[in-house]
Amino acid sequence: MLSRIRIVLVNTSHPGNIGAVARAMKNMCLHDLVLVDPLRYPEEADVAFSRASGAHDLLSSSRKVETLAEAVEDCHLVIGTSARQRTVRWPVVDPRECASLASERAAADQQVAILFGRERSGLTNDELALCHYLVQIPTNPEYSSLNVAMAVQVIAYELMMASLAEQGPTAEQRDMITAGQFEGFVRHLEETMGVIGFTDERSSDKLVRRLRRLFLRAEMDPDEMNILRGIFKASQEHRVRTPRNPGND
Repeated sequence: MLSRIRIVLVNTSHPGNIGAVARAMKNMCLHDLVLVDPLRYPEEADVAFSRASGAHDLLSSSRKVETLAEAVEDCHLVIGTSARQRTVRWPVVDPRECASLASERAAADQQVAILFGRERSGLTNDELALCHYLVQIPTNPEYSSLNVAMAVQVIAYELMMASLAEQGPTAEQRDMITAGQFEGFVRHLEETMGVIGFTDERSSDKLVRRLRRLFLRAEMDPDEMNILRGIFKASQEHRVRTPRNPGND
């Protein structure tokens, strides 16, 4: 089960944190580490390896990619870590609920990604827009700052415990769309909105973010996505065949 769970570090600024994350992951039997545009790695790989303390094999097998979309393209469930609520609200889980969700999906042969953002600022709203859920780690409200490796260790521990306990029934065995397929769906939705005139320059970005949340909550399978994309296509073709009559405005 744990082999289907990926830890993704976004734009990490200190290579020592990458090494500490590798150590935390190996402690808890996690092995899939993806680095999105790290700032000083692999240029300062020696710093990362010195902090990995025996998890050198995990660091060596980690993948470096340029964008978060590339890191999660094949994932069916994406969970982002966040220390604060955002304007557009996501479903929020605690670390134990996160582990339960992730383990159920992984047991159903689905790929899961858990995202950890920048040391100072976390994940951006655009990055969180790729997520189905947010996970928040309860902390002292007067001192809530957690080092990224500490945060990974908390989540990794809960994942390990969920794996050992084999809690709950496995998720329904059905195909789910990947993050890459979902991005194609969103592009098609935005294109259709433009063709049918359902846009407003003042609020279109916020509207798209809310629609993303709506469809992420639905967790579509490929057939459901294709039905909606068929509707989008038919709407566009109908608009082209029947242009608006200015006299009716």
